[in-house]
Amino acid sequence: MPLGLLALAVGGFGIGLTEFVILGLLPEVAADFAVSIPVAGHLVSGYALSVAVGGVVVTAATAALRPKTVLCALMVLFIVGNLLSAVSGDYATMFFGRVVAALCHGAFFGIGAVLASNLVASDRKARAISVMFAGLTIANVLGVPLGTFLGQQLGWRSTFWAITIVGVIALAGLIAYVPAKDAAERGPGQLRRELGAFTSGQVWLSILVTVFGFGAMFGAFTYIAPMLTSLAGLPPDAVAWMLVIFGAGLFTGNIIGGKTADGNLDKSLLVLLSALTIVLSAFTLTVHSPAGSAVTLFLLGAVGFAAVPGMQTRVLSFAHKAPTLASGVNISAFNLGNAIGAYLGGTTIAAGLGLASPIWVGAALAVTAVALMGTASLLLRRNQPTGPSGTPETVPHATELTRKAYS
Repeated sequence: MPLGLLALAVGGFGIGLTEFVILGLLPEVAADFAVSIPVAGHLVSGYALSVAVGGVVVTAATAALRPKTVLCALMVLFIVGNLLSAVSGDYATMFFGRVVAALCHGAFFGIGAVLASNLVASDRKARAISVMFAGLTIANVLGVPLGTFLGQQLGWRSTFWAITIVGVIALAGLIAYVPAKDAAERGPGQLRRELGAFTSGQVWLSILVTVFGFGAMFGAFTYIAPMLTSLAGLPPDAVAWMLVIFGAGLFTGNIIGGKTADGNLDKSLLVLLSALTIVLSAFTLTVHSPAGSAVTLFLLGAVGFAAVPGMQTRVLSFAHKAPTLASGVNISAFNLGNAIGAYLGGTTIAAGLGLASPIWVGAALAVTAVALMGTASLLLRRNQPTGPSGTPETVPHATELTRKAYS
């Protein structure tokens, strides 16, 4: 495995830790700054909104620059943002630090996904992307529980000091091991070429699949803590262990997804999104059982995240020779899906439909993702050149698509 991929994974680990560890430290942060839990929660929503905006704006603004230069600059931004959080003396400074750190999130994964796919052979591109995203999944499995424990024992600021150190390590790895050579020509006209990728209907359909597919998983997962305590009857201190199980599912799914997406891309996404619909439907029943919830949470993480490398690879495949902005927009789409799923799930709870209602929201979003993916695949088949017999040729595998996009 190229060491550059490992450096990207370390950066992904730090970014994932920054995004999610605050969830376990909200009471401590709120108490320290003398604000309510809902106000402290703005540190989460503000971060997510900044990711969605930064994934588009920052990627577009840096389109003409070398990917390695941009990634290193983004990691410096990440370090500064977390350092501000660690030393913040008031809520406003903490919030500003979160926004600064979040601005690098979407662009880092967007540009990093393109760079990762160019560090390996054409038949291993999706797996290379999954390696980078493995840092994000490991952050959920190990980083968040450990970061929460560290913050509870030594003060929440210690966690952000630790994240800052992770950022320094990632920056050193990027400088030392990521090649400076570009996969495609870049220059003053690069932004125009990047925008040209959005003339493809397949790019837009792929982005919509990301929004609804990822929103399906997080529509249910956002409210998992009250579900587990109120419906499954688990004690509050058991929720953290259930989250570890979910994180283990994410890690497993990321590995599986990287391998399956390097085969028949559209078929694998259709199968995984259909499986996600089934798992979410089953979760409406198993959520009332501790053991059933544990098994279903693992499957939810595994199936839901297994589609991520394929979602990202599909966007890169149809963005032709200017995939960076499309990749960044798709990273923003993941966060938009999070927001939509969480909002709709909260709306159903507020409407009195019960704590399990967000799971049905997730299932409905998954069905929508399957329909969109089916439409995209059908349109692709119809537009394929016909063979000698007049029948459409087969849908190209991910390796064939990416070879065209980067040749």
